[in-house]
Amino acid sequence: EGEQQVNDIGRFNGQQKKYDPFSNTYNPGSKGHQNLSYENRQQNFQPRPNYQPAKSNLLNPKGKGKKKRSWTFFAKSRPLPETIKQIPSIHICEGLAQEVFELSNEDKLEVVLIENLTMDYLSNGTSQFDEEIVRSLDAFSYKASKLDLKTLSAHLKYAFLKMFLFFSLNFGCLRANASSGKEIDQLALHKFKQGIISDPYGVFNSWNNSLHFCNWTGITCGRRHQRVTSLVLEGHNLVGSISPHIGNLSFLRFINLQNNSFYGEIPQQVGKLFRLQEFLLANNSLQGEIPYNLTRCSQLKMIYLQLNNLTGKIPAEVGYLTKLEMIQLSRNNLVGEIPPSVGNLSSLMIFAVMFNNLEGSIPIELGRLKSLNIFAVGVNRLSGLIPPSLFNITSLTYLAVTNNQLTGNLPDNICFTLPNLQNVVIGGNYFSGPIPNSLSNASQLLRVDFSSNNFVGRVPSNLGNLQSLLWLNFELNNLGNNSSNDLFFFTSLTNCSNLETLSIYDNNFGGVLPSSVANFSTSLIRLYLGVNEITGVIPAAIENLANLMALHMNENLFTGFIPSQFGKLQNLQSLFLSYNQLSGQIPSTIGNLTQLSVLVLSGNKLEGSIPSSIRNCQHLYSLYVAENRLSGELPKEVLGLSSLSKSLNLSLNSFSGNLPTEVGKLKNVNMLDISENNLSGEIPKAIGDCVSLEYLYMRGNFFQGTIPSSLASLKSLQRLDLSRNNLSGQIPKDLQEIPYLHLLNLSFHDLEGELPKRGVFANVSALSLIGNNKLCGGVPELGLPDCPTGIMKKVKFHAIKLLVIIACVVLFVLLILILFLILWMRKLRTKPSFAPLETNHC
Repeated sequence: EGEQQVNDIGRFNGQQKKYDPFSNTYNPGSKGHQNLSYENRQQNFQPRPNYQPAKSNLLNPKGKGKKKRSWTFFAKSRPLPETIKQIPSIHICEGLAQEVFELSNEDKLEVVLIENLTMDYLSNGTSQFDEEIVRSLDAFSYKASKLDLKTLSAHLKYAFLKMFLFFSLNFGCLRANASSGKEIDQLALHKFKQGIISDPYGVFNSWNNSLHFCNWTGITCGRRHQRVTSLVLEGHNLVGSISPHIGNLSFLRFINLQNNSFYGEIPQQVGKLFRLQEFLLANNSLQGEIPYNLTRCSQLKMIYLQLNNLTGKIPAEVGYLTKLEMIQLSRNNLVGEIPPSVGNLSSLMIFAVMFNNLEGSIPIELGRLKSLNIFAVGVNRLSGLIPPSLFNITSLTYLAVTNNQLTGNLPDNICFTLPNLQNVVIGGNYFSGPIPNSLSNASQLLRVDFSSNNFVGRVPSNLGNLQSLLWLNFELNNLGNNSSNDLFFFTSLTNCSNLETLSIYDNNFGGVLPSSVANFSTSLIRLYLGVNEITGVIPAAIENLANLMALHMNENLFTGFIPSQFGKLQNLQSLFLSYNQLSGQIPSTIGNLTQLSVLVLSGNKLEGSIPSSIRNCQHLYSLYVAENRLSGELPKEVLGLSSLSKSLNLSLNSFSGNLPTEVGKLKNVNMLDISENNLSGEIPKAIGDCVSLEYLYMRGNFFQGTIPSSLASLKSLQRLDLSRNNLSGQIPKDLQEIPYLHLLNLSFHDLEGELPKRGVFANVSALSLIGNNKLCGGVPELGLPDCPTGIMKKVKFHAIKLLVIIACVVLFVLLILILFLILWMRKLRTKPSFAPLETNHC
C-alpha cells in the first residue's frame, strides 16, 4: 500500500531553464490516483442551527408540541389501536425510532440500548422479538437506575414508557405490513433504473419482476427482513443520473457507484438514509454542491466523492459526522476553506481534498485528529503555516501539501514526533530553512519530496538509515554552498537499497561527483543532477546502474569525454548532457541504446560527426546536438529516423554539403533546426514531405536557387525562417495559403517580383523581408514600391503585335498558294488536244 501511495501523488509544475528543451518535472507516472489525488481560505465553523424535534402525542406526556408526521395527528384524535389499523405500521415504527433518537440527542444521553432495540425491532418482525424487548428494556432499566434521574427529562422518560407499551402491545406491526417496506424498496430500485440511459454490460437485465429484487445484480438485502442494505454497481460504465427515490431505501447501509458516468447533482434525499455507512461515488461526472443533507447521515464512515465536478464549499456541518473515518473529495472544483469542524471527527483516518480551489489556512483544530493516517491537501491555494499541532499526530503516515502557498520552516524534530511517516510530499510551496536532521528517524519513509521550495544548507548525511526509501526529491531549492563536500550525503545513500528516484536538479551543489554514485541501488531508475555546479569527469562506473531509464546531468561543469560505457545502459530512455564542457566525439556505443527516446548533447565542445550507429535508436523522438563543433555532411542515418517525431536540432555547428533528399523521410518531426551551418545547394523539394512540421529553421547557411513551392504543402507550419542565405527568384504565391503560419523570415536574399498579399503576408509584424531590394507590391503597410505595370503593358503589346504579324504572313502565303493553284488549273484547261493522224496505204 505504501508503494502505491508513493506512485500516486500528482505532479507539480516546476521551473524551466531557458536551455532545456523540455520541462524539468521529475514526478512522472503520478496522475489519476483514485483516492489520493493532490489553493487558500479561512472558514469559520457555523454551529448547526438549533433543532427542535417535533414531539408527537404518542411521546409527549402533556399532549403538546408541533405535529411533525401525519401519524401523530391520527394518534392525537383516535385511540391507539384504530390508529395502527389505519396507518402503515412501518411508518409508525420508523417514526417512533426517529423521534426517540432525536429526544435522546436533545437530552445528550447515550441511549445505545434503545437504539439497538429499535433497530432489532425494525429488522426482525418475528416472535423472537418479544424476548429481545424484555431483555433490552431490562438492560436499559438497569442502566437508567445507575443514572441520576434528574438528568432525564419528563418527556424522555415518558417516551421510553410509551415506547415500551407500544412495542409490547403492537410488536406485530412490522410483521403485518412487511410487504409495504419491500414494495417501497422495489419501487425505489425501479426508479433508479429509469435514471440510467446507458448500460453497456447489461447490468440491469436482471432487474425485472421475474426475480426477487434481492437477487438483482448489485443488490444485497438483509437476511431476515429482506430489505435493501447494499447497492453496489461499481465500474460498469453506466451513464445516467441518480434518482431521488434512492432516499426511500431506508435500510441502505452501503452505496458504491464508483467508476461510472453518473451526471447531474447528488440528490438531497440521500439525507434520509440514516443507516448509511459508506457513500462511494468517486470517478463520475457529478455536478453541483455536496448535499447539505448528507451531514444528517450520522452513521457515515466513508465518503468518496473524488474525481467529479462538484462545486461549492465543504459543508461545515461535516463535523457532526462523528463516526466518519475516510473523506475523499480530491479532483473536484471545491472552493472556500477547510472547515475547522473537521477537527471534531475523532475517528477520521483519511482526509484527502487535493486538486481543488480551497483557500485559507490549514485549521489548527485538525491537530485534534489523533487517528489521522493520511492528510492530503495538495494542489490548492492554501497559505500560511502548517499548524504545529499537526506535527504531533503520531499516527500520520502520509503528509501531502504539494503546490500550495504555504510558508515557514519545518520543525527539526518532525520525524521524532511523526515516527510512522511514510510519505512527506511538500513540494511547490515557500518553505524555507534547512532540511530537518531528524528525517532519518522515520525509518519507514518511502517518499520524500521537498522540491520547488526555498530550502537552504546541506543535506543531512544520515539519510542512509532510510532503508525503505524509494523516492528522494530535493530539486528546485537553494541547497548546497558550491563547496567540495556538498555531495557528501551521496555516500550514505548507497545504503538505500530500494531507491528508485533521486533528484537534486537546480540547486547550488558543487564539487566533484563522488565515485560512490556507481554504488547506488541497482533499482535506481531516475537520476537527476542537472543545473548545479558539479565539476570533474563523468564517472564511467555509472554503467553499474543497469536499470537507469533517465540520466540528466545537464548544465553543470563536467569536463572530459562522454564515457563509451554509457552504451551498457540498455534501459536508458533519456540522456541529458547539455551545456557542460564535454569534448571529443560522440561515442559510437550510443547506438547500443536501443530504448533511447531523448538525447540532448547541446552546448558542449563535441567534434567529428554524428555516428552512423544512431540508426539503431529506433525509438528516438528528439535529438539535440546544437552548439557544438560537429562537422561533415549531415548523416543520412539521422534524416532517415522515422521515429523522430518531436525535435531535430543540428544548429550552430559546422555541417557542410547539400541537404540530402532523405530529409523528406522526416514525416513525423515537429521541429527541424539546421540553422547556422555551412550547408549549400538548393533546398530539396522533398522538404514538402515533412507534413508534420510546425517549426522550420534554415537561416545562416549558403542555400541558393529558388524557394521551393513544395513548402506550401506544410499545412501545419507555424514558423519558417530562411533568412541569410543566397536564395533568388520570386516568392511562391502558395505560401500565403499556409493557414497557421504566423512568422516568416525571408531577410537578406536576392528575391524579386510581386509580394503576395494574403495569409502571413498580410501581417506586417509576422513578416521580415529586410535585404531584398527587388521586391514590390504587397500590403501598403510594408512600404514596398509598386510593381512597374508599364513594362508589363509594353511586353504585352509587343507580344500581340508579333502575333498579328505572324498571322498576316501566314495569310499572305496562303493567298499566294491559292492564286498559284488557280492559275495552274486554268492552264490545264486551255491546253489543245492532239488527235492521231490516220493514213491510207494503197
